[in-house]
Amino acid sequence: MTRAGRLPRPRSLRARLTAGLVVLLAVSCAAVGLAAVVELNGFLTQRLDQQLTQAGTRFPESLEHAGKLPDDHDGDERGDTRRMATGTFGARLLHGSVTHSGLIRSGDPAADLDVGLTARDARRLARTPADGRPHTVELSALGHYRLTASPGRDGDVLIVGLPLEPVEATVHRLELVAGAVFGLALVVTGVAGALWVRWSLRPLAEVTVTATRVAELPLASGEVTLPARTSDSDPHSEVGRVAAALDRMLGHVGDALAQRHASEERLRRFAADASHELRTPVASVRGHAELALLHPGPVPPEVTRALERIAAESSRMGLMVDDLLLLARLDAGRPLERRPVDLTHLVLDAVTDARAAGPDHRWTLDLPREPVTVTGDAHRLQQVLANLLANARLHTPKGTEVTVTLDAGPETVGLSVHDDGPGVPEEVRPAVFERFTRAEHRRRPDAPGGGAGLGLAIVAAVVEAHGGGVGVESSPGSTAFSVRLPAGAALSSG
Repeated sequence: MTRAGRLPRPRSLRARLTAGLVVLLAVSCAAVGLAAVVELNGFLTQRLDQQLTQAGTRFPESLEHAGKLPDDHDGDERGDTRRMATGTFGARLLHGSVTHSGLIRSGDPAADLDVGLTARDARRLARTPADGRPHTVELSALGHYRLTASPGRDGDVLIVGLPLEPVEATVHRLELVAGAVFGLALVVTGVAGALWVRWSLRPLAEVTVTATRVAELPLASGEVTLPARTSDSDPHSEVGRVAAALDRMLGHVGDALAQRHASEERLRRFAADASHELRTPVASVRGHAELALLHPGPVPPEVTRALERIAAESSRMGLMVDDLLLLARLDAGRPLERRPVDLTHLVLDAVTDARAAGPDHRWTLDLPREPVTVTGDAHRLQQVLANLLANARLHTPKGTEVTVTLDAGPETVGLSVHDDGPGVPEEVRPAVFERFTRAEHRRRPDAPGGGAGLGLAIVAAVVEAHGGGVGVESSPGSTAFSVRLPAGAALSSG
């Protein structure tokens, strides 16, 4: 059977249990009905055989002698019908041919000798074994009959039979009644079984709802409030044990999430406090180094070089501390400024700064004809642009073309930074926006020392704080970092 011709299988546990219950009941009803029909048919056929035995060969013998038995001249000239049931059939065969036949019809005291047997019926009668045992034969003129054939005194065969129609009618009526009763029982059982299974599986439905709600919760970070536990159910049942196991699992998950959140909070506070505390000593070191460089007296070149390196590294450390402090503040949910920001102006300024910092790159702008204004924090959005352009400048060779595209749609404002450099390594790409992700082997050989891998993490954090999203598509010769900001608070100004 093809797949299209197969019956659909029930998918839910409730449907399977209900279908299984109905199928088992249908099999049981069919077995009971079949047994009842077979037993009733056998019982009625046995009664009919007893009647044939009691009737003997009196009727076919009377047909042979034109209605008069050898020692009894009281019979009717058309056949002896005394004590014969309506529908009794009699026939005499000699040398395989029917010489006489008769039928007792309802309301007729005499035998009807004009039975209307066909040649086929005669052959069937001739093939009936003359063993005195009942046999079922179908006569085209009369239907199914139960016949007994016995050898006569003149070398002939005497056949007597009773109709099976009353037996068949009774059995057929039983079949109809049993089919109707069993069909009604199946319908009632199916409805009642479905309701019972549904009521029995209510705790399992609650477990499913609870598990679905847990699966939809953002468990990656932040404080998570798990849904209420499932209702009390019988702990001795399978459903009750599943519910209890789910409750225990939710308890363990809740404890783990609480510990994770507490650890994140401690780490966030540590990063914020450490960053804040480091700003003063780093600024002090940088100030002292710059002050020493301003000393008017002679200073050995080695000392001058060391002081310059101290000033440069302290400056870089100060930027790193500022980045860590910014990420800590964003993690803590510090609100950003919500003011109209001319994004077109920010892009122009950022590209101008990038062109000055990387004159060996080709910088291209693709801006809409009308300035695009969004609502957000201008300083943080400028930092997003600066980090994306610095990433393109530091990780591509000289002569690379970097294109900055800005577009405003009905629902989002898009910003894209594309370059034709070597691309982001495939192993780094999935974690490119995570903190401390670095790909030093793709940096330019002449680029300054690598950062801490926080630039793109800051881009993602700032954009997400504005309700937007970031993405990257990269292959050798084409890399595009995209930023999408919601346009619900975005305006296009002329």
